[in-house]
Amino acid sequence: MAVVNELGFADIPALFQRMTGDEKHEWAAASTLHVLWVLYDRVLNVSPDRVDDPDRDRFLLSKGHGPMAYYAVLAAKGFLDPSTLDGWTGWDSPLGQHPDRVLVPGVEISSGSLGHGMPIGVGVALGLRLQGRSPRVVVLVGDAELDEGSNHEAIVLAGRMGLENFTVVVVDNESGTHGWPGGIAARFAVEGWETSTVDGRDQDALYEAFTAEHPGRPLAVVARISEVE
Repeated sequence: MAVVNELGFADIPALFQRMTGDEKHEWAAASTLHVLWVLYDRVLNVSPDRVDDPDRDRFLLSKGHGPMAYYAVLAAKGFLDPSTLDGWTGWDSPLGQHPDRVLVPGVEISSGSLGHGMPIGVGVALGLRLQGRSPRVVVLVGDAELDEGSNHEAIVLAGRMGLENFTVVVVDNESGTHGWPGGIAARFAVEGWETSTVDGRDQDALYEAFTAEHPGRPLAVVARISEVE
């Protein structure tokens, strides 16, 4: 695979705009831009030449129905040639409306069906623990996904198992149907998670939240987004 030079965050809007067409989830994608950039630029131990390294960190995009920002960040970080973005969702393009782990370098799971990413992430984190490995497993979910029962079960199990290498970031744009008493962070805290709630566009605050110490506990970061820039 040819690796391109890395780009900066200032290049992301232009990369994002290269993906044109009938995309009904652009707002869902835009709300994840800053979170994805901080993870790939400052937090995750991943690179284009280590996509199969068993000790790489894992990032799982559960919010896979809005992958435009994800593709842009992967292109900026050298996993994709930026020219690939131009034909996205075309019949001969590897970039679909939902990401495909077989077709897109660096993608860990094929996603888009709500409620799948977090349970898969728990399984990955447990599997790595059993292998004696300690890479970080990060799952990005949307707040509406938390209505899914599979996610509730994953939250409970991760807390009970003390999955210290497991992080969930919830992009909260207030699209959830039912909500949670006390707010989203409380849903995780009641099950023994370390939690924080930050501005989803404040990159320094996101970085501090992602790198906070949480020995013996999984970490949940709620990234609040009030409106699209």
